[in-house]
Amino acid sequence: MRTLAVLNQKGGVGKTTTVANVAAALAKSGQRVLVIDLDPQAHLTIHLGTDPRQIARGSYQVLTASVPIAEAAAQVRENLCLLGASVDLVGAETELVSVVGREIILREALEPVADRFDYLLIDCPPSLGLLTLNALTAVQEVIIPLQPHFLALQGLGKLLETVAIVRKRINPKLSVSGILLCMFDRRVTLSTEVRNDIEKFLSSARGTDCAWSQAQVIPTAIRPNVKLAEAPSYGKTIFEYDDTCNGANDYRSVAEFIHHSLGKPIPAAPAVVEQSSQSSSESKPAEVIASPAEIPSPGISLAEPVATGIERPTEPQKPMVPDTPQFSAPTPSHATPVTPVSTVESIPTPISENVPVKPSESENISVTQV
Repeated sequence: MRTLAVLNQKGGVGKTTTVANVAAALAKSGQRVLVIDLDPQAHLTIHLGTDPRQIARGSYQVLTASVPIAEAAAQVRENLCLLGASVDLVGAETELVSVVGREIILREALEPVADRFDYLLIDCPPSLGLLTLNALTAVQEVIIPLQPHFLALQGLGKLLETVAIVRKRINPKLSVSGILLCMFDRRVTLSTEVRNDIEKFLSSARGTDCAWSQAQVIPTAIRPNVKLAEAPSYGKTIFEYDDTCNGANDYRSVAEFIHHSLGKPIPAAPAVVEQSSQSSSESKPAEVIASPAEIPSPGISLAEPVATGIERPTEPQKPMVPDTPQFSAPTPSHATPVTPVSTVESIPTPISENVPVKPSESENISVTQV
């Protein structure tokens, strides 16, 4: 059984939509698929046409009462079984806080049914708590759905660090196999910049032993499509709701790529060492292992100015939070150059649009009329 967790601690990026429709596409192709809803909001359960209030046995009972998955899972489509969720999952972390081995409960529960399915897909909650930890412990691959926006990139580094820790301490077979760009608009320059930067970051990890060394951006991005938002309200997958729309075509291609290509070994790219000054070459090794903190941000770096109309003296940058990846907002081509973002210690009080503010003499700030 091939096991995958669809994970991102940011909400609204397409986790549930991806699990429901990729699972449906795999099931239509003849694969035996089990999907598990670990989100207390039970959106995957609703998406597949099941009322969470009527679930007597689901993922909550499997985690807290040792109910076998074979008894709790229900067949909702041909070749597709669902282990549903309910609001009771909210209290699961509290109830399991004193249980020894609480992070491997789901993995042990899946062992008796491993030969009954070809695929396992887990819809993770938008958090990095115990429920997500159980999912990461139970699977071998992680797919990260991501919007091509600056704020969506903010938590990617932290998410990769979490995967790396679980891989090191609990599940050595865990790896990030793919990143799926959702709501991808090819007409927007930012979307292309984000995609190129992520591909460059993943390429730099080839040949290393990090958890994302074999990860790749899934070639088919999910285009904005209102049909994908309408289908859950009818309890249908996109293929049942409108089999000819862009959303159906995109997820059909994603499922085919996951089945045939994703997770296959990728050869390491030849190392390219740029010539630099002697001091630079001595301070940095020729081969650098990519880390989450090195994830590039689209467009510009924090060292470049930002268009705000306020001039500030140049000061050395300080990290906002130690060991936390830093990202920078992209600057449109028509924007005026601006100063770097201030650190946490020096963030000024928000300026009201209607109240004039006297610049500080120590900062030598000059306010220009916009």
